[in-house]
Amino acid sequence: MITIQSVEYHQKSTLRNLIELYKYDFTEYYPEDVNENGLYEYKYFDHYWTETGRHPYFIRVEGILAGFALVREIETTDNSTIYSIAEFFVMKKYRHQGIGQYVAAELFNKFNGVWKVAQIETNKPAQKFWRKTIEGYTNNNFQEIREDGWDGPIQTFSTIT
Repeated sequence: MITIQSVEYHQKSTLRNLIELYKYDFTEYYPEDVNENGLYEYKYFDHYWTETGRHPYFIRVEGILAGFALVREIETTDNSTIYSIAEFFVMKKYRHQGIGQYVAAELFNKFNGVWKVAQIETNKPAQKFWRKTIEGYTNNNFQEIREDGWDGPIQTFSTIT
């Protein structure tokens, strides 16, 4: 059984630990060094409890932590909201089992509106995963765009029916 659980304030340290694993994995695509404490850090971490429009979730498989998803709401100039997957991590043990696709679909269903899901240019596995996931979820009704200030593809689609 796959579940998505909101991360409560008292669970911040658990999420911080998972983010360290995620950032370590991510160095394969985006070379980043640890700080003097041996940590990668995530500069927006505390924002998930201090700003509205940020939603942290644990991913669990049979009750066991298997990853996390960070969803962000982006306000536009016309006062509409765009939803974004800020970060998404499924531990290697749980990959290639449909868990990520299931979680992504649940998040898309939870936040009804326009979505943008971006990947960095060098992370080809993430691009493949998100294209396949979004193609299946939208029945191929999405666009892939590029935007100034982002080096990589962005899939955009709407969950409004």
